[in-house]
Amino acid sequence: MTDARTDLIEALAKDLGSAPLSQPEIDAILSLAAVAAHGTGDRTAAPLASFLAGVAAAGADSRVATIDRARKRAGELSAPGGS
Repeated sequence: MTDARTDLIEALAKDLGSAPLSQPEIDAILSLAAVAAHGTGDRTAAPLASFLAGVAAAGADSRVATIDRARKRAGELSAPGGS
């Protein structure tokens, strides 16, 4: 049995001419999305934060490190009194 999410993400990466996502990248993105959504109480923050991190990660030496940095900063910004 195939995983529909994996099939979708792999096909999109190929169609968009992007490198496929590694498992560490997937884990980092999902962690960022969770922090953004839960930290703000607004689930629409998750795809927006993920998009911004993806744009930044596209040209980075380490996509995982860039996404992790975004997750950390999203947590700081969404904490009470965060800035």
